[in-house]
Amino acid sequence: MRAVDTNVLIRLITRDDAKQTAAAEAFVSAGAWVSHLVLAEAVWVMESVYELSAEKIVVSVEMLLNHATLAVQDADVVEAALGRFRRRSAPDFSDCLVLEIARKAGNLPLGTFDRSLGRIDGAERL
Repeated sequence: MRAVDTNVLIRLITRDDAKQTAAAEAFVSAGAWVSHLVLAEAVWVMESVYELSAEKIVVSVEMLLNHATLAVQDADVVEAALGRFRRRSAPDFSDCLVLEIARKAGNLPLGTFDRSLGRIDGAERL
């Protein structure tokens, strides 16, 4: 299966460049894989560059999870991270994703100096 880079996901989500959106759609039409890292980068771009709200980011990630031809790495882990992020008592999406990856791997607690992350079950503030 093919894999996609962050900028391909951003075109699929924002649709702000017609030519690149069409190319992205054509590329993923045969199926494409999305890694955790690419997803985390895409969320960062949505927050930092496009200044999307948390609610719009949640909708965007859900769209990727439910996309007919995209396969998100460990979709169950991403869904768990998205659930934590959605509650907004949690830190940013990438921190939620890191914690859920560690949880799935059975490598808890996750040591952190981050106050917000350290309050979540499975993390330990150092």
